Amino acid sequence: MELVQLSAGTVEGVDGYLVQVEVSRSEPSTGTGRTTVVGLPDAAVRESIDRVTPALFSSGLRHRPADHLVINLAPADRRKEGPAFDLAIAIGLASTMPENKLPPPPVDTVFLAELALDGTLRPCRGVLACAIAARDAGLKRMVVAAGNAGEASVVAGLTVYAPTTLTDLVGWLREGLASAPVAAPEAVTYLAPEIPDLADVRGQEFAKRALLIAAAGGHNLLMLGPPGSGKTMLARRLPGLLPELTLDEALDVTRVHSVSGLLPAGIGLLRTRPFRSPHHNVSSVGLIGGGSVPRPGEVSLAHHGILFLDELPEFNRATLETLRQPLEDGHLTISRGGGRLKFPSRCMLVAAMNPCPCGYLGHPTRRCTDNADAIHRYRGRISGPLLDRIDLHVEVPAQKPELLSKGPDGETTADARVRVVAARERMLQRQGRANAALDTRGLRKHLHAAADAIALLDQAVNDLGFSARAYDRILKVARTIADLDAREDVSLDDVSEAIGYRVLDRPVG
Repeated sequence: MELVQLSAGTVEGVDGYLVQVEVSRSEPSTGTGRTTVVGLPDAAVRESIDRVTPALFSSGLRHRPADHLVINLAPADRRKEGPAFDLAIAIGLASTMPENKLPPPPVDTVFLAELALDGTLRPCRGVLACAIAARDAGLKRMVVAAGNAGEASVVAGLTVYAPTTLTDLVGWLREGLASAPVAAPEAVTYLAPEIPDLADVRGQEFAKRALLIAAAGGHNLLMLGPPGSGKTMLARRLPGLLPELTLDEALDVTRVHSVSGLLPAGIGLLRTRPFRSPHHNVSSVGLIGGGSVPRPGEVSLAHHGILFLDELPEFNRATLETLRQPLEDGHLTISRGGGRLKFPSRCMLVAAMNPCPCGYLGHPTRRCTDNADAIHRYRGRISGPLLDRIDLHVEVPAQKPELLSKGPDGETTADARVRVVAARERMLQRQGRANAALDTRGLRKHLHAAADAIALLDQAVNDLGFSARAYDRILKVARTIADLDAREDVSLDDVSEAIGYRVLDRPVG
């Protein structure tokens, strides 16, 4: 009996883990042998032998499918998914045949790629997560398809090889991988197309001010206004105001997109903050993730970026309610029979909605056709607990035609971003995180609010019925306003302005 062991990897949630691939070959004692894959493989893994066998023959390697073959994927109590085990299984099968003259596979190397029938290596999902797991386990090398080389090479301390075909890899193994060329390119940074400029938005100074506050403090934002008032224009300019991703944040973002199969081929790092804008018919699974094979949803794909929900009341209310825990905790936990998976979800929620079903409540020239009950029902599609988790509610009124055609250009994105980045730096130096991420204890420690400012907020709570959560969020927004103005203490004016951004906590006029 011939036995070969080598390493592969797979993902669970957004985390990678290593899998020991054990291949045993023996001649059948009677009749025809059989091939068995064990270790909780899914259908794609069980079908691997049907891809690997022709790939071996196409590569000129000896293989006897009629032998008794056992392929064990350890640990045996964790489910294995996807075609990424093809390469490890192929090398394991080829190594059990002495005629192929292959040395034992190196123990410090992870093999991770799908195989075409002609032996070509194809990219697969989750390579970055597996590369991080390999580095953490002390492994030194990784063999992947060329399309995954960029993301794998991002991980420091890991030497990456990217052969085009199985024949190339076999040649390298015979020579010794240490002497083979490192085929992985330098990690290529992906930058999204240029973001439109804030100066293109005429008027809406109040909304643009709210946009800067949201960007500086990482606050959730809801814009309320009639059709065509500029809500979507403002939202799509928000990414340009945000600070650049740090390396750790870029790794987190890239890992989530890699696991989801959304990383462009050959890209190493995503260095722009994601902007996700799902349609209002998205399901709960599509929004927060999960499914029979759990995958990240839109809120995780927006991690360290922006989740934009246009026409917010048109979303299914039950679907929106699933956002409450991810927005509060910055992550979500999905429980299945096989265990619990954790997905990241620290993103800014930016939403837009009309003020009423017809859209023209408060419009200067068009009459609203809805009665008070219809407006209450419309706004009631968004629950109070979800609104509580949105720090700024901002009215975006319709603009006069003369302002659109002849109004002055406003502040550019580049100029506004300088102020946003400076404010965010103050937060990081003071407390190590953005103001929106402060817990109650951290908020009390770093608030530095004047007594008259707190008295004003206490009075507003009594008069307007703010919840305890809204109370804390108003203070966080006030803290951000002070940071934007480079002030250490939160003043009465800061709290007054922050209260003004809670329009949906008040009765409809």
